[in-house]
Amino acid sequence: MPLFKTIKPNKHTTVFVWKIDEPIKTLSKGIVLTERSKNRLLSMKSEIHRRGFLSVRHLLKMAGYTDLDLFYNGNGKPHLTDGKHISITHSFNFSAIIVSDFEVGIDIEKNREKIKVIQHKFVNFERGFIHKDDDYIQQLTVIWGAKESLYKIYPHGGLTFKNDIDINSFQIADKKTTGYIKAKDWNKNYTIKFHQIEGFTLVYALANSKK
Repeated sequence: MPLFKTIKPNKHTTVFVWKIDEPIKTLSKGIVLTERSKNRLLSMKSEIHRRGFLSVRHLLKMAGYTDLDLFYNGNGKPHLTDGKHISITHSFNFSAIIVSDFEVGIDIEKNREKIKVIQHKFVNFERGFIHKDDDYIQQLTVIWGAKESLYKIYPHGGLTFKNDIDINSFQIADKKTTGYIKAKDWNKNYTIKFHQIEGFTLVYALANSKK
């Protein structure tokens, strides 16, 4: 299908979401890929990953860019040639990008029971406010997505979700919270916003100084 949703969290930032209903043949039309992207696509064994990769190129087009405008640094962090900030995510049948004048990160995850099994790998400080009477799976998925979004913002890599990134207290009804990266060279707080979309949790992080 075409663009599923556009979110404008502030005047500097836009989120584009795509629901991936199309086969690869359809998704391959109407976009231009660099040789690097063509080779990367060919190397993907999973059809889900290939469809996610191509849908992101359609989102770039919706945002006014092409695959030629996108490049990656040594840590795999995406950048745009015009200097704007971008973050990319896809999971199963959804993909999303966020484009902004300022630092941003984004993640989309399917709400699944298995997150309760792996929570010990990423929940630390947050254990003090998780509410068992709220939607437990959604809360954990927000925490994971928020930490993933902040991880994507930090340019140097090497962070651990459990020890280096904290998310502050929230309830699902709030649809927002704050978070921060605990690194010696990085003293910044971020606004975290989240949305429920057809059984998925979309989370993105925005620089607090430019809400």
